[in-house]
Formats: sequence, C-alpha cells, structure tokens
Amino acid sequence: MANKSLFSSITSVLPRATTVNEAGGPAYKFPAKHALAQLAATGTFGNVYYATASDQLDQLRKLIDEVDDNEYLAKLAVYSRERAYMKDMPAALLVTLSTRDTALMHKVFDRVADNGRVLRTVFQMVRSGQFGRKGLSSSLQRAFQRWLNEASVGKLLSASIGNDPSLRDVLRMARPTPKDNVRRALFGWLTDKEVDKWAPATEADLPTEVQSLCAFRAAETEEAQALIAGELVVRWDLLADAAKGPVVWKAIARQMGPQALRMNLNTLLRHDVFQNGNKPDNEMIDYVAGRIADPEAIRRSRQFPYQFLAAYLNAADEVPHKIKSALHDAAEIACGNIPQLPAPVIIGLDTSGSMGCSVTGLHGRGRASKMRCVDVAALFAAAILRRNPNSVVIPFDTQAYDLYGKGAKIDSSDSILSLSARLSKYGGGGTDVSLPLRVANGECEANKRYAKRTFAGIVLVSDNESWINSGRVYGYGRGGSTGVMTEWEKFKKIQRGHGIADPKLVCIDIAPYGNTQAPEPDGKGGRQDILNIGGFSDAVFNVVSNFLESDTDRFVREVEAVEL
Repeated sequence: MANKSLFSSITSVLPRATTVNEAGGPAYKFPAKHALAQLAATGTFGNVYYATASDQLDQLRKLIDEVDDNEYLAKLAVYSRERAYMKDMPAALLVTLSTRDTALMHKVFDRVADNGRVLRTVFQMVRSGQFGRKGLSSSLQRAFQRWLNEASVGKLLSASIGNDPSLRDVLRMARPTPKDNVRRALFGWLTDKEVDKWAPATEADLPTEVQSLCAFRAAETEEAQALIAGELVVRWDLLADAAKGPVVWKAIARQMGPQALRMNLNTLLRHDVFQNGNKPDNEMIDYVAGRIADPEAIRRSRQFPYQFLAAYLNAADEVPHKIKSALHDAAEIACGNIPQLPAPVIIGLDTSGSMGCSVTGLHGRGRASKMRCVDVAALFAAAILRRNPNSVVIPFDTQAYDLYGKGAKIDSSDSILSLSARLSKYGGGGTDVSLPLRVANGECEANKRYAKRTFAGIVLVSDNESWINSGRVYGYGRGGSTGVMTEWEKFKKIQRGHGIADPKLVCIDIAPYGNTQAPEPDGKGGRQDILNIGGFSDAVFNVVSNFLESDTDRFVREVEAVEL
C-alpha cells in the first residue's frame, strides 16, 4: 500500500508552500505585479511588526525592477492614490516613471500629485536619490512647473503648509516662469523674496486671498481677526499660528471642512471653541456635529470609515458627547455604500499580537498612528456584518473566540464603531490563520455549529503571518501546503454538499508583506476560488462583492482596469 501521508487524494490538488513568511511560517509568494499592488495599497514606509521602513523601500525597488510594464506602474500609481488613498507609495511610483517613461509620467502626474503634500513628497523622494536621480530632470521640472502655474491660489497656499521640503524649496528648484503678474507676485511672496524683486509685479498684484491673509496676521485685536477670518476661504492651518483667542478660533472652525473638523477636535477643545464662558456653546457644538455627520459631504469626500473610528478613539474625554455621537453617525454613513453580499460569509478576524502594530507603521522618533491594524480589521469585519447580518465573525490568534455563545452575543444592529471596538479587544497571541476555516468546518466545536450552515465563502482580514510558537508550527497543512489551503478544500466540499456550487475565499491583507496563506490562480486554467487583495479603503468592499458574485475583479485586474 502506498504511503497515505504522501499520496492522500487531497494533496494532489493542494500547491506546496513556496516561501517562508516574515514570521517564519509557510506561505505562498505573490507574483511580482500582485506583490507590488499589495505594497502600493498598504505600505507607508513606516516600521511595521515584521518589517522596517528600510525593508519596505528595498522590497518596493526590487518589485519595480521585476515588473517590466511601465503602463502597469502608471496605472498602479493612480490606483494607489485615487482608490487606495495612499500618499507615499504613489509618489514613489511616479518618481520611478520619471526615469522609465516620461510620457506616462506626465500623463498621470497631476492625478497622483493631486495636492501640495503629495507634490512635496515627490520632490523629497527625488532629492533623496533612492530612485535613481538626485535632482529634477528637464522633463520632471516641466511637470512641476505646469503644476505650479496651473494650481489654484488656494491649492498653492495649502501646499505652503509644511517644511522639509517646503513649497519654497520646490519653487526654487522647479523655477517656474510665472504666467502673469498675479502669479509672479504670488511666487515671490511664497519664496520670501523682497517685493522689489517681484518686478514688474507689485504687492497690489497679490491675489485677494493672500492680501486678506496678510491682513489677518497683522490685525491687532481678536475682533478684527474674527471679522477677516469669517470671509477667508483658506486652509485653517494658515490662520492658526496668529489666532488671538476663542472668538477667532470659532470663526476658523466655521471655515473648516468636515475632514478638518474631524481631525482637529482636540485642537478646537483646547481653544475653547465648545465653550461660551463657563457654559457649553451649544450653537458651535451643533454646528460641528452637523458638519461631521453631513451625509452629502461624507459621500463626496475621501474619508475612510476607519478615520471616524480614529477620531473617536483619539477624542479627549471632554469633547462634547453630541460630537462623539456624530462620529458614530458619520461612520454609519461612510459604510452605507458597502454592498450586500450574495450570501452570508464567515469573517475571520485576526487579533494576534502582530495586528497590534500601527496601521501606518512607526515613523521616526516613535511617531505612529494610534489606529492599529486590528482596529482597521475589526472595522472591516463590523462593516461587513452590519450590511450582512447573517454572516459570522470569528476573532482568532492561536485560538478562536466565540462571539455567539452564552453571554457573548454580538448584535449586528449595534453601531459600526461600537461593534469594531468590541471585536478589537480579543486576542493578542500568535497567529493561526487556518483557525476560522477549522471552526467553519466544525473541527473546533463539538456541536459543529457552522458546518451545517451555508456560506458564500470566507473572508480573512489579517496580515497573513501564520507562524511558529512554542515548538508547534501554525499554518502547515497536508502535503507541504499551508493549513489555510488544507482547510479550504474541506470547507468547499462541505459547502458544495449544502448546494453552494462555487464558494470563494477572500484574503484581505492590511499589512505590506509579499506573501499569502492562499495562492490565487496561475492564469493557466487553475483554481478560480481565491482572491488576495491589499488595502484598507472602502474600495476593497466592491472588489470583494464582485468576486463573490462573478469572479470578475481580481486585484491585479482591478489595477489594470484603471484608465489613463
């Protein structure tokens, strides 16, 4: 009789693991295009649990060298900025294009550098020499010049906020030729040139916004500043340093957009915006709450659902309750476009120790977002559950946590923020990504609760880093495959027995690693049941829904579908 451990029927359909992940467990290496897309959608050049910022940079450059498709790089730069809402990764891809295909670089420059912060990031990356050049080429200089001459006054003023590099540095190296005296005066003012060097432009040629800003900064009283601030339409940051008191700050608050209000609640609190003497200023509280939870503004904006959770977690205890409630309402609205899935799914929520890392990584001198990977993952799970209440969430590390047993019931009608906060509190240990599948297959529960139910598939929200702990290997499956793949084959067999002809497995990766626990099709007629996607924007939900419906929108194809 042949050795059954080698020749079991299931091993013939399971691919062997091809690499070892950053945690030391078995994994499958992504193809270069997919790995680059994962990195572009999740990487921030910050230190994460299993990789340093330097590791990410090295990985990015290596993957770029492996992808000999400049059009794909251009589309990925646009996708990373417009769909995944990243800043540093699309800037890096744009700088790379400037050395490989200047025509494509010009074609996507304004879509990637869509604000001053990204423009300054591109400039900083060029000066660093990390992508093959240390200064602006003539072609790249033309792109900067076009941006600087065509940007609105407000966009240029916003771009002037921040240093190292500053907009002044950009202007001095790009050397744009002003298109008229208004732009000539504005460039002179932004670069701190003496007025006589603006000639033939004069101070009278400065745009109205700049003249009003100068008047605001020069005003001697709080009342005079408040009057000017009430008419100014510029970024609030340009007024903050010179603001003389609460009256001015209330005028500034009324000029802020919903996103600025959300991000600066503690700043407004410090400057007594919510107080009227010793009493609450109910008018201002109502105004701020209304702006934060304005449905139309939320739908127009690029605010992520998780950003409202970040604001809620960061808000000081003294921030008025009505404003905190508005954050709950805003998160519900931001999740309102999440599609309903074709059938319930199992949602595997990774709550292991590595998921406690800041979602944006650690940036120099210990700076990091308070929003952890597990917070984002929990919000994803809560959002799916909220829209698809018959689905099941299984938090896991090296054990699965029961949310539905006695005294632990999860109410899917609870608010998104409350659900995600509750879910994120589980776990903290090692990682066994196969556990949700084993629970779904009835292998972790005596009553086989989920093995008797029908599901469209399984959605794993994780950093996919199954690993070795105390001598036991978490993640190894049969025939050299990963545990996820072994359990996935069992899950499909069970679900097909229930009448689900084509169950799907979705791995949502919110960390910048280049491997997975479940490989995708090889493009040669192989399996079509697995999707790996990276990122933490709400665009991910549509890709997942499309995949569960018809398998038409895999991650790389989603990038390739971008129109240039």
